[in-house]
Amino acid sequence: MNSEAIMLWSVLFSGIGLGFFMYGKKQRAVVPLFTGVALFVYPYFISSVAMLIIIGVILIALPYFVRI
Repeated sequence: MNSEAIMLWSVLFSGIGLGFFMYGKKQRAVVPLFTGVALFVYPYFISSVAMLIIIGVILIALPYFVRI
């Protein structure tokens, strides 16, 4: 069950990352662009479902609080 949960959460966060990446590229905004890349990459290095969710939520909230 643990590997299926990681796979589903990874797909969800990567899809959200794709949206951030496309928005950042189109608007030439640095924070959403790099947040999108981070959301693509970080699931490969996390093996815990809880940490995957916590880091994903923090990364999703990051562009709303950091404006450059």
